[in-house]
Amino acid sequence: MDCFFAAVEVRENPHLKGKPVAVGGKPNTRGVVAACNYEAREFGVHSAMPMSKAYQKCPALITMPVQMALYKSVSKQIHQIFQQYTDLIEPLSLDEAYLDVTNCKQCGGSATLIAKEIRERIFATQQLTASAGIAPNKFLAKVASDWNKPNGQKVITPNEVENFVSELAVTAISGVGKVTAKKMKSLGIHSCGDLKRLGLANLSRYFGRFGKTLYLYSQGIDNRPVKNHWVRKSLSVEDTFAKDLPDLDACLKTLPVIYQELLLRLERAQKKQRLIAKVLVVKLRFNNFQTTTMQIQGGYPDEQAYRKLLKQAWQRGKRPVRLIGIGLQFNPPDIPEQLSLF
Repeated sequence: MDCFFAAVEVRENPHLKGKPVAVGGKPNTRGVVAACNYEAREFGVHSAMPMSKAYQKCPALITMPVQMALYKSVSKQIHQIFQQYTDLIEPLSLDEAYLDVTNCKQCGGSATLIAKEIRERIFATQQLTASAGIAPNKFLAKVASDWNKPNGQKVITPNEVENFVSELAVTAISGVGKVTAKKMKSLGIHSCGDLKRLGLANLSRYFGRFGKTLYLYSQGIDNRPVKNHWVRKSLSVEDTFAKDLPDLDACLKTLPVIYQELLLRLERAQKKQRLIAKVLVVKLRFNNFQTTTMQIQGGYPDEQAYRKLLKQAWQRGKRPVRLIGIGLQFNPPDIPEQLSLF
């Protein structure tokens, strides 16, 4: 979907059309931009930017609060359209998904025409635009989906893969962030063609396990299937405070509220799949933006254990705190559960 949250807000509020719009928190409460439309992006506003900075770049910016229930409802209706073409749907988020249409009979089995028809149906039913990438595998389809945004699609046929990939910038690869991109630049790596020429052994030496993935991607190879069953690996809750918490006591007084939210999310998640915790985690971000985490082995999210971790984490900075996060990491579903004696 094209700037999904913001697009939904403009649809719900037609007077916003053509104006710079961002969805997120208020600038005076340390809010961040969850999404923004293309009119806002022209001023340099982007997702995850502090809302105060967004206002500096675009003083005329109109902010709307997050309406997650609305976005989930719209996403569900869009997925109902997907389901009329294939059962192999892998959601990446509320506004993005992989569809394997290999065995789809509609549109003469043409993936290009299927994508076009799905986009047309989304617009007809939701008055929202979507972009699509059509390719032989997930890596290339993901890259192609960004190629002709907004409201467009890009096709990479099997015969075009080699030429397309050889010129593709490495920054287009999912997983290549700022740090990795900087390292690649220092090594003279700018395109996937450069990755291929460097070879598997060198890529593994420079980038560890990610090196093999990079080598495969440099040849346009991605054998990952589209998975319609998702296994949760972790769950967490974070809270960024309007005013820094001045000391450890203030942090400990805030913890129960965050802990209760974690239990609620865990309860909802366990209704969908069996989850066995293996690690408890606490994260603190101090007022100097330094972040630290503490974790222990644990099978149940015990509040006292989180209090202990919070105390240990706070000792690393001993200064006001702007963010507290707590969470769980889970065992794979095939690992047997150790039951309590009582």
